[in-house]
Amino acid sequence: MDARGLVRSVGVLGTARGVRSVRSAWRRSRADAAALPRPGAERARVPGAAVGAEPRPGGGVVRFARSSLLVRVTVGGAVFCGWDGAGPEPSYGLAHGCPAADARAELEPDTEGGWRVVSERMTVAVSRLGAVEFRTPGGVVLRRDLPPRWWDAVGTGDAGSAGDAESSGGASPGAGGSRWTQCSRVAADARFFGLGARAAGPRLAGGPYRLWNTAPGGAFGPGNDPLPVTMPVQLVVADAGTHLVFHDNSWNGWVRLREGAEGAGSGHDRPGSCELRFDGGPVRSWTVVGGPARVLRGWTALTGAPALPPGWAFGHQHAYDASGSGGEEGTPAVAAAYRELGLPLSALHVDSPGPPAQRKAGRGSAGGTAGSDGHGTRLGPGSGFATGPGSGSGAETVRLVAAVRPGVRAERGDPAYDGGVAADVFVRDARGRKVRGLVGAGDAVFPDFTDARVRKWWGGLLEERLPRGTAGLWLDGNEPLSLTAFGDATLPLSARHALDGREGDHREAHNVYGLLMARAAYEHLFELRPQERPFLVSRAGWAGSQRYGGVVAGPAVADWSGLRASLSLVLGLGLCGVPYCGPDVGGGEPLPPELYLRWFQLAAYLPLFRTRSPGGPGAATPGRPRGPWEAAPWVLEHARAALAGRERLLPYFLTLARIARRTGAPYVRPPWWGAPGDRRLRDCGDAFLLGDALLVAPVLEPGAVRRAVRLPRGRWYDTVTEDVYEGPGTVVLEAPLSRIPVLARAGAVLPVASPAGGVELEVWAPAPGRTGRGVFAAGTGDGAERSRFERFTTRRDGGRVVVEREGGGEIGLPLRIRGLPAAES
Repeated sequence: MDARGLVRSVGVLGTARGVRSVRSAWRRSRADAAALPRPGAERARVPGAAVGAEPRPGGGVVRFARSSLLVRVTVGGAVFCGWDGAGPEPSYGLAHGCPAADARAELEPDTEGGWRVVSERMTVAVSRLGAVEFRTPGGVVLRRDLPPRWWDAVGTGDAGSAGDAESSGGASPGAGGSRWTQCSRVAADARFFGLGARAAGPRLAGGPYRLWNTAPGGAFGPGNDPLPVTMPVQLVVADAGTHLVFHDNSWNGWVRLREGAEGAGSGHDRPGSCELRFDGGPVRSWTVVGGPARVLRGWTALTGAPALPPGWAFGHQHAYDASGSGGEEGTPAVAAAYRELGLPLSALHVDSPGPPAQRKAGRGSAGGTAGSDGHGTRLGPGSGFATGPGSGSGAETVRLVAAVRPGVRAERGDPAYDGGVAADVFVRDARGRKVRGLVGAGDAVFPDFTDARVRKWWGGLLEERLPRGTAGLWLDGNEPLSLTAFGDATLPLSARHALDGREGDHREAHNVYGLLMARAAYEHLFELRPQERPFLVSRAGWAGSQRYGGVVAGPAVADWSGLRASLSLVLGLGLCGVPYCGPDVGGGEPLPPELYLRWFQLAAYLPLFRTRSPGGPGAATPGRPRGPWEAAPWVLEHARAALAGRERLLPYFLTLARIARRTGAPYVRPPWWGAPGDRRLRDCGDAFLLGDALLVAPVLEPGAVRRAVRLPRGRWYDTVTEDVYEGPGTVVLEAPLSRIPVLARAGAVLPVASPAGGVELEVWAPAPGRTGRGVFAAGTGDGAERSRFERFTTRRDGGRVVVEREGGGEIGLPLRIRGLPAAES
């Protein structure tokens, strides 16, 4: 950045804050210039020709002239490939370490001097020069990884020529010293998905994608990349099959995708390609093949089952900035305002002026005093607020979720800072000095969450200083975010981290910082209340984040492109194994009434349903949260209807959460989930499946009162009119302002809330000659009880629909049959 750029930064940010951000940026640059290796002469290296192989359980090591490759097939079917001595561990992505090797898979010679490993689900073929092919049992190539290329600093020698995972302890020789690149080829018809939270998608078009967790700088939109949750995880869907590949490397990297093209009968297909570039770290990957459901199940087995949110986490939640009029003490009034408007509210996310861990206990804490506040609101015992008349038993509980940021104000006399200095828990630079960054409250220091001792210390700090009655945590700014006038808004790349005993710098720790902060928070909440399921949402994360909670995307740009970006982000995260996620509806900015309503209607069918506004009491209308519905009564009416629909589907959401916990299947799924061979569905990014039973088609364009929807195969019913549609094919559905199109699959059995209370089964009539099914997860409380799945089947018997429990026995729940003509019902 030149001098003019610095002046512009000061002008935009304001004089005082701008000067601080420039000072922070220069401080970061000086630290990196002094501590990081200076660029010098490099020498390109490729593996060379194969010189031998050593069989091992599940595969073996193929040795090349200048490198080595470990191939291991595990009992779950996932295949590990590690170059230059890189082993599966240590890894922050894997939940339980490397799975056991599949003893049935053996390394054997292949044609033309290569080697292969044949397993039940795929064949891995290694060519004489190091190309690796992943083939189906029938021999069709799903992916071909070309040999990697390293750029070693001159003088380091061929460190990887004889290394292997066992001799080097699983770490790459000279780890981090060499940048590298690798190219891959996929089928001409293949489509790319994943890479974490991406605003453009869900299908990832050709182009570069950075793998570096980055704050969006306000609101995000389709042009913003990267975002705070990047993952080196690709899900590739083609006619020949679906596969997922995870490059287990947390360094800064780039992925350049290019979709292929078919020769239209000429036979000259152009394959799709993927080019990876990393600034350092190991060259290692995991590959899982199968249908989408099997792939996600295998991915979950590797990286951990998604955390199961408490039941209340599927209700409507609202976030607001307590720094406005009323402060944190105004939180009960916000809850009361929702009750007065007749809008159900499950939780309030309070974004306070500074991390709660920085404030003294009992001062400025939401929920710090009990009793009536004049708004008919009282504090619930230990969990939040209860809104309702007086203090009767019929009060509706509203939980409190507190925002927490990693930065601790660097100010002597602050108990958190002084305690952290005494315990030596803050990130330090290469010279041993505490690294200082800039946050909204001023200079800050950052706990090193890559150290188990620091994670334990930070959990104890939270226990002392969180507001009383906190039911969950919202982790914000944990990329980690440090404001700068130029360069990446994060800590110096040379900052030192423990990395759980391995020692390293921020180049390796940056992307996993948010993941490990979430781990610290989750472990603290579980230890504090072991009989309750922790509630945790984080802005930043990495592969495996689902183990600790969900992801809250933050606000999108306040236009129709932001609405599309919200849907793309949720679909992409679900395909990377994070099923509980969602955007902020409204994002704190007044929206045009129609846009706000369509956003609200979409979010009512997403896992995390959170609206957001910057103010509480004292905003547009005193005592009410700021929202466009105040200026348009018809928006409030339709929003209330959307909320009623959400409340009715809560048993279904709870069931989907239990299924995700067991199988890894996301709640929100792309339309091709059950039919990955349907090419037109693979290109559909404006609709989604909610579980197996519902197809949701949000309105994503202004002024639209009807829209075209591509249907998967089978019969589908409009859930409002009960009109019948047959797929596959495209239909045009009515989409008035009062609702968005939602279709139910014929034969589906949905657990829904009964008007009389409790749960009932909504059964959609199967097509004649066809059957259907459904699942209900009973016992969906907020504790640690095991799931009990009740499965049902449906069939037509003349003009009747017969519902049976698998295994026999009474249904035990009220039934409501839908989709039958009046003459038959």
